[in-house]
Amino acid sequence: MDGKMLARLGAVVFVAVAITATAIQLTRKEDRPATSSVGRSGAATADPLRGELIRCQGLGESGTRDPACLRAWAENRRRFLAPARPAIDRPEAR
Repeated sequence: MDGKMLARLGAVVFVAVAITATAIQLTRKEDRPATSSVGRSGAATADPLRGELIRCQGLGESGTRDPACLRAWAENRRRFLAPARPAIDRPEAR
């Protein structure tokens, strides 16, 4: 066997393995945990702002024109950017 024939054989084997791996990956069923949707809705009910933000996220581009979404985003920014309490006020700092 000369070098060209060996290179061609290697290329054919490589392509066959790649096609087989792709076919196996496409036929696999993804195992999604059933708790992900439950956990998300449970967290949304604990904090009404979180539930509203999730609803606004589902609206997509129309959420930018929804007054309730604009209020929820403003409240979320206010919470995120609020200054932290000083360390002397915290009981664990003593």
